[in-house]
Amino acid sequence: MNFFKNPELFRASQNPPDLRKLLTPERIASFQTEAVGLRLLYATERVTDTIMQALFNLAQDREVVSHMKAMQAGERVNSIHGYESENRPALHTAMRDVFDSAQHPPIVQAAIDLAKKEIEKLKTFLADVEDFTDIVQIGIGGSSLGPEAIYLGLEVYAINGRRAHFISNVDPDETTKVLGRLDLSKTLIIVVSKSGSTLETVTNEMLAREKLKDAGLNPKDHLIAVTGKGSPMDDPAKYRASFYIWDYIGGRYSVTSMVGGVMLAFALGIETYLDFLRGAHEMDLAALESNPEKNLPLTGALLGIWNRNFLNLPTVAIIPYAQALARFPAHLQQLDMESNGKHINKEGQVVDYNTGPIIWGEPGTNGQHSFFQMIHQGTTIVPLEIIGFKETQYGEDLLVQGSYSQEKLLSNLFAQAIALAQGQENANPNKVFKGNRPSSILLAQKLDPFTMGKLLAYYEHKVVFQGFIWNINSFDQEGVQLGKKLATEMIKTFTEIRDGENPSYQLGKAYIKQLE
Repeated sequence: MNFFKNPELFRASQNPPDLRKLLTPERIASFQTEAVGLRLLYATERVTDTIMQALFNLAQDREVVSHMKAMQAGERVNSIHGYESENRPALHTAMRDVFDSAQHPPIVQAAIDLAKKEIEKLKTFLADVEDFTDIVQIGIGGSSLGPEAIYLGLEVYAINGRRAHFISNVDPDETTKVLGRLDLSKTLIIVVSKSGSTLETVTNEMLAREKLKDAGLNPKDHLIAVTGKGSPMDDPAKYRASFYIWDYIGGRYSVTSMVGGVMLAFALGIETYLDFLRGAHEMDLAALESNPEKNLPLTGALLGIWNRNFLNLPTVAIIPYAQALARFPAHLQQLDMESNGKHINKEGQVVDYNTGPIIWGEPGTNGQHSFFQMIHQGTTIVPLEIIGFKETQYGEDLLVQGSYSQEKLLSNLFAQAIALAQGQENANPNKVFKGNRPSSILLAQKLDPFTMGKLLAYYEHKVVFQGFIWNINSFDQEGVQLGKKLATEMIKTFTEIRDGENPSYQLGKAYIKQLE
């Protein structure tokens, strides 16, 4: 059944509201919702009270809050009924539920206890590495994107003299560049791979080991493993310390586990890391709010459903008006597109409606001098999710031409939402802006560790809520496996050509010949 043929929403989508006629100060004050210090302003979305109520009814019909409660209670949500799948819980929320003694189902309590144990191990580890100044994280995908985005977002809180660096691409130039500018005698290297066999990560680890040996150092003294228990990397003979990832933690949902925790705690301090976890946990609780009208991440998810499934808009740009969040859109790109880029539902049937949109973005105001031309006057309508903060992180600013820089930044943020909604008429067609282009604004006081955690979890739950509404599995990633398999065959072909053997992968050989 295609539940997006909802009669009320379908009728509204045939003649959607025109923002050019709707946007008023009263609407801005009315069309918003708030939870745990984050405020979602959506007056510039193409919705009315009637449409929002129909969306809230859709959420209740799909029982999405019940599904969220089941997920956080440890039920097996990572599954496809009747077909082979990972068939396990998704318990990333348990990794930050470490601050109270509330009663939990046994599977969740066991996960929380393991998380607490790893945090205590982390505290002991930090006391043992006080003389180190730099930490390098080797990983790819969820083992890199999220941790790097959060570190950059909170770099202002870094311990004096501590820095973090990241290597993900199997391109050897990246490893050479990053390690070549560090004093390796004062550098720790974290290798992150749940399986312990990720091609890019294993290769880059070997390059790092050679660099350490070339510097006259014992690699074991500098290498830390973050991996699955029993993986090839779970070997105390090779690493100074080891921390664990569990099967029920998906890579793109793993930054609040030890995947991000070791690096964040070393570079920013254990208390900063714990504040980050507290913020995420607060949003986890907010996502359990039964009333959809008061459930912040669910409201954000429903606005996305309206744009994707009823206004048929294929993409979303995430624009943080904070340079510290420069890599946050890249993390959200993986979080959203790897989770909800699916074409079958939970029963293994091909869906007959759109699922996850294309996610991309860059910080404002930089984007305004780049791709905003297309957003304002192009032929494809791109909804914006804008993120902003009232206060600066460093607390420094300067009055220039009558206004402070933060005031200029926020003025641009609000002006873009208004301009996209209202447009502009002009006798010169080149100066016409059609307007009626949707956006929303997620606003907070300051980008501190607590808020960073809330922001991360907001987007995690927004994505998962949309997956529940679409009835798809947001926790597997079969789509990344085919390319890996063929890459392995291509690597074998390179080896065969170099060793003078007959290449087994003829398509690969055809491409390799183009290098001659």
